[in-house]
Amino acid sequence: MRYSRQGFTRLRAAQDQIARAEQDYDRLRAAYVQIARVSPEHEVALALIGADVDRAYAALQALVGLRPLPFSPDRSEVLRRRAATDNKLDHLKAAND
Repeated sequence: MRYSRQGFTRLRAAQDQIARAEQDYDRLRAAYVQIARVSPEHEVALALIGADVDRAYAALQALVGLRPLPFSPDRSEVLRRRAATDNKLDHLKAAND
C-alpha cells in the first residue's frame, strides 16, 4: 500500500503518539508498582500515581481506538491488588527461607 506524503506524515505522527503514550503508561505503572511494594502505607502517593496511571491508560486506549468499557476496573485497582499479592508471596518466601 502506498501513502501520499501527507498520509505518511499523519501515519508516522500517530505511531509516535502511541509510542509516547505507551512509554508514559509503562513509566507510571513501574513507579506505582515500586511504591506499592516498597511502602504501601503511602496512600496519598498511591492515589495520585494511580490516577495518573488511569489517565495514561485511557489516553492509550483512545489513541489505539478502543473505547473504555463501563464495567472495567481502574488500572490502579488492578495494580494495587497485584502488588499486595506479590508482597504476601515475598513475605511467605522470606518466612520459609
